Amino acid sequence: MEDLWATITDFLFLSFFLIIAIVLKSRFNFFKKYLIPTAIIGGFIGLILGREVLGWIELDPDRLGTLIYHLMAVGFISLALKERPKVQGGRMDNVNTGFAIITAYLAQGILGFSISLILAYTIFPNLFPPFGLLLPLGFAQGPGQAFAIGRSWEGLGFANGGNIGISIATIGFLWAIIFGIPLLNFLVRRKKKLGLIGKHKMQLFKKKDIEEEHTENIPRQLFIDSLTVQLVLIGLVYLITYFILKGVSLALAPMGSYGATVSDLLWGFHFVIGTMVAVIVRIFLNFLRRKNWLHINYPDNYILQRISAGSFDYMIVAAISAISIVTFRANWLPILIITTVGGLFTLIYAYILSKRIFKSYIIEHIVSLFGMWTGTITTGIALLREVDPNSRSNAAENLVIGSAVALPLGVPLMFILGLAVSGYEAKNPMLYIYALIIFFVFLA
Repeated sequence: MEDLWATITDFLFLSFFLIIAIVLKSRFNFFKKYLIPTAIIGGFIGLILGREVLGWIELDPDRLGTLIYHLMAVGFISLALKERPKVQGGRMDNVNTGFAIITAYLAQGILGFSISLILAYTIFPNLFPPFGLLLPLGFAQGPGQAFAIGRSWEGLGFANGGNIGISIATIGFLWAIIFGIPLLNFLVRRKKKLGLIGKHKMQLFKKKDIEEEHTENIPRQLFIDSLTVQLVLIGLVYLITYFILKGVSLALAPMGSYGATVSDLLWGFHFVIGTMVAVIVRIFLNFLRRKNWLHINYPDNYILQRISAGSFDYMIVAAISAISIVTFRANWLPILIITTVGGLFTLIYAYILSKRIFKSYIIEHIVSLFGMWTGTITTGIALLREVDPNSRSNAAENLVIGSAVALPLGVPLMFILGLAVSGYEAKNPMLYIYALIIFFVFLA
């Protein structure tokens, strides 16, 4: 009978870690004062109680990896299904954010890949040369993506690739917290001198947040709960995403090992494809309502936001709990070199790019993009809430819709990543150079 509990126990233990984190957050001033997301506290509690530190709780890293993989997609699909009011400069800011996201991926990829190649051909001859490509996957994409891609590279000889990806993503979270909070406070204090006021006044965090009003969309006559309807919509989008990935994999099969590599990357980018499908579904539902063919607004913004936030919280707890201390210890120096250089670069890049492309809510965009490019959309929004607690800016929307805008621009990235990994598989270092050149050309 105990086997029946194997899958659910992970969820139960993650909930236990979150409960402890909630108590710590509410009782201790240190956690109240500093913007440390509760989920990250819970993740480190899971890491400490787990098999490699105290050994009190046994968690299966593979099962946690699967959970991380799917929760990331559910979180993004939920956000993409939400209906959004039009805001000033919205469309142009969405497009600008999409381009900013792609350039961040490219810049982090060039930086991380260059460093790992230098390390692999000098002081770390046994290092997996495409190792540095996990920097944009772990920082800008988050633990779900880093685990999925790192795990897919294990078959090529990258030992513990999935866990190394999670380690890089966790260090990204630490960059978002340890450097994001001082960055936020510095920008607020120096906003006039730095020219970051923009067209709109910012509102600093207040103790009393304004609760979002919620009105049920689903008529009682349908005899179905609103939460059920949202889960149905998310499930439908995810099913379409699955069949798209399945179809593309079949189409790439004739390309041999390179096609298989690209296919694995696409499966790792499942959450981006799911986001795009969700946006299309949202547009289609809006079209039906405008034509008066659909009289019920089935997507419920409030519940979708709660599902998304809950998915990201559990994903973060699972990701940090799944870190292997042994794996990190064996690879700590290249990981720290790549993440330190990458973190400093991302900090500067978010500041320069946001100041250049946004005319309003500049500070909001700097902190949210930095949080997103070092953690996930959750850490970006967590930092954003400190300067925009009432969601008056369009920064949060830009993070979500910008990701969807970035999808068609980012498709070539999957093939470039495939080229770099194929260089290792074919033992042809020139493919690394070709991949770097393509990265630079694409960025230009």
